[in-house]
Amino acid sequence: MRTIILATVMMLAIPASAFAQDNCSAAEDQATMNECADAAFREADKKLNELYKQIEARLSDDAETKNLLVQAQRDWVKFRDAECSFQTASAAGGSVMPMLTATCMESLTQVRVEAFEGYLNCEEGDLSCPVPTAN
Repeated sequence: MRTIILATVMMLAIPASAFAQDNCSAAEDQATMNECADAAFREADKKLNELYKQIEARLSDDAETKNLLVQAQRDWVKFRDAECSFQTASAAGGSVMPMLTATCMESLTQVRVEAFEGYLNCEEGDLSCPVPTAN
């Protein structure tokens, strides 16, 4: 019962973009839903990597802060993976597990994307922002 409730909640949390593909808009079988959730995660991960590269470029003259970024991102990936393992533990071994995992990873990645976008849009002189403004 908990698995069904968790699956329902997670399905409602999937953003509309996950179902933008023709195959996903009418997904009725678990394999297709798994693929769609994975595609949404890959899209969010691609955006995150693009933003990461932009931040790295802005930190090219600051090796110490760039190293902190690298370490923070490594630690964040470990956290994301561990958190999603925890969140989906009740579905372990089930056919819904890949969808729940991908949905969790996509959701946490979107939060990280928002943080990176914030770093890239800091106002000049904002000492709480670790990323310098664009030239």
